[in-house]
Amino acid sequence: MARLRRREQWIEYARSMIAGETVRAAARRCGVHKNTSFRWRHRYLDGLSEVKPSHLHGIVEADETDFLESFKGSRDLPRPARKRGGKAARRQGGQTGAVGRTDPGVDRARDRTTATTDAVLESANTQALRAILEPILDADAVLCSDGSVVYVALAKQLHIAHQPVNLTAGIRVVDHAFHIQNVNAYDCRLKGWMYRFHGVATKYLPNDLGWHRCLERFPASLHQSCSSSRP
Repeated sequence: MARLRRREQWIEYARSMIAGETVRAAARRCGVHKNTSFRWRHRYLDGLSEVKPSHLHGIVEADETDFLESFKGSRDLPRPARKRGGKAARRQGGQTGAVGRTDPGVDRARDRTTATTDAVLESANTQALRAILEPILDADAVLCSDGSVVYVALAKQLHIAHQPVNLTAGIRVVDHAFHIQNVNAYDCRLKGWMYRFHGVATKYLPNDLGWHRCLERFPASLHQSCSSSRP
């Protein structure tokens, strides 16, 4: 918090972030300029972006989701401006079936204790996923994913069990235990929560992912702390 002023408003600003308010709404709540609100927001979030579980165990569901590349707030765009909305673009490439992206993707992994990690991907190949998941997957974990060959190759490289779920064939659950419904439900909540911001600048996407992970992981304790700190 070095060099930040108006410290009497920091707790109120934290309440605003727990409520998931926009930059402008938080500025109105605390009586500060929107630029101040923006600086405070990302000073708070810089630390949260790196708060992730040290390991995932048991059945670990993994999947990817896409976000539109955004230069929100930038004065110079490296491409023509587009209208609001659209779909994230992908292009197939490589002999391994890896996916090259023209929009940022996010890999998400979640075990059945709700421990969750995610990371922004420049390309959804085995090497990129391995860098994210290898340090935290327990040796006896069972990786559960869709039928993507990237996860098949990853499981082989890490020598861990892998259970694919063939969603394209209409299969949702295998052996009454293996599915990716938890991680997909998390994605649905993430997208719904981010909708209020009308797009997130790609360079700040890791911060917003960390913000949402924190709210998901500690919802009761956050709200209790928020209430008990009121004068």
